[in-house]
Amino acid sequence: MRGRTRSLLRAGYLLTGDQHLAEDLVQTALARTHQAWGRLAETGNAEAYTRKVMYHLQVSWWRRRRVAETQTAEPPELLGEDPTSGMALRLSVEQALARLTRRQRAVIVLRFYEDLTEAQAAAVLGCSVGTVKSQTSRSLARLRAVAPELVEHLHPTPERSRP
Repeated sequence: MRGRTRSLLRAGYLLTGDQHLAEDLVQTALARTHQAWGRLAETGNAEAYTRKVMYHLQVSWWRRRRVAETQTAEPPELLGEDPTSGMALRLSVEQALARLTRRQRAVIVLRFYEDLTEAQAAAVLGCSVGTVKSQTSRSLARLRAVAPELVEHLHPTPERSRP
């Protein structure tokens, strides 16, 4: 698991939007993975188990807390071919994700970062496929509204790809 901790922290950060909460999430998930190690040693799928625990913990945390959305300043404009444009894009994505609810962020991370199907995401979150679909739709609409500059990076228009 040591070799996968960085990947787990990255997923934790995307789920929580906060480095310290991500570290807490990963630490708690790893502790639970350790408790289940006897069962996992046979299957050899400890990372998948840890990720599932992370998503379940995050869902239970937002169910318990019901924290309101955090509003942040407007995302910075993306710069053309500036070498810092990659960092600006990353900051825009982070700020946009921070403006989603915890549930919306979990669905977006599972569907697009972890590349899970709707059915797989529903199984991880313990909800119906319909809930995943509706949350994905609402989350993407919210992302388009709060960070319109990201839309062109995700879906280039056909006119731009023509010479």
